[in-house]
This record gives sequence, structure tokens and C-alpha cells, in this order.
Amino acid sequence: MIYDTMNTEMAGTLVMAGDEKGLRHLNFMAGRHPLTIGKTWRRDPAHFSSLKDQLSAYFAGERQTFDVALFPEGTPFQMQVWAALKEIPYGSVVSYRWIADRIGNPGAVRAVGAANGRNPISIIIPCHRVIGSDGSLTGYGGGLDVKKRLLRLENQEVGSNKI
Repeated sequence: MIYDTMNTEMAGTLVMAGDEKGLRHLNFMAGRHPLTIGKTWRRDPAHFSSLKDQLSAYFAGERQTFDVALFPEGTPFQMQVWAALKEIPYGSVVSYRWIADRIGNPGAVRAVGAANGRNPISIIIPCHRVIGSDGSLTGYGGGLDVKKRLLRLENQEVGSNKI
């Protein structure tokens, strides 16, 4: 596995990892599920130069989509949830219930939340765009402050206002 890190003002330090199949991880170095760099992983900043440029443009408000091959690994259910996350347009938010309905499993709201929380490719697979049905912010791997900053970047009202 090849990896590199990127320091950002908006989201802290990110770690990205992948191989010839594509990007497998884009995670926060701090937070609920920090990515541990494997002992056999090889650091290669050049491998991720395009991704880092795209992320920098996104954080500057100059980019809304990403052009990178993704190769997340998870259970079939997680893969369904992550595919639905990729359908959420920039600047939009949806509820966990919307995702559950979207994947044809309306009773799986809590399971959707769990799968959302295990998303291995944050930001690009936009789990930050999922909120509670009542408009409240819910957990985020990078922390609620990072989630708020990302939603503000994407022109969403946060705080006491319903998103």
C-alpha cells in the first residue's frame, strides 16, 4: 500500500492510501476512527500529487468534484451505503433515512449510520453531507467542527439553523 499525508487548515492532517486499483483510504489522523499507517506501507508523495491538488482546490472553494479512482473495501451493505453517499450533490444534505430509502432498506436507518461512520474515503465519498432527520448534525469521523466547516464550505447553514 502506498500512502502520504496532507496537512489542511480545514480538516487537520489527512492520510491517503491506495494501490494500483485506486484510493482505498482518505481519513483523518485524529478523530473517531483514525487510520493507522501499516508497517509495510510505503510513503510516496508523488503518487498522490493530483489528489492533493484536487483537495486543496476543494478546500479553497474552487472544486466541487474529484477525479480519482476509488477502491473502498467493505461489506456489501456498506458498499451500498457508500454508493448512495456518492450521489449526494455538492451543497446538499440528506438524512440517514434518505440513504436507507435510497438503498431500498427503509428500516436500516441505524445500520446506515454505522456504515456511514465507517466510510474509508472521507470528503470524496461525502459522508459529511448526511445529517439527522430533524436537521441536526450528527457524528463525524473528523469531529463535528470539521463537519461544520465542510458544510459551510459547501454553502450550508449550520449551528442553530436547520441544515
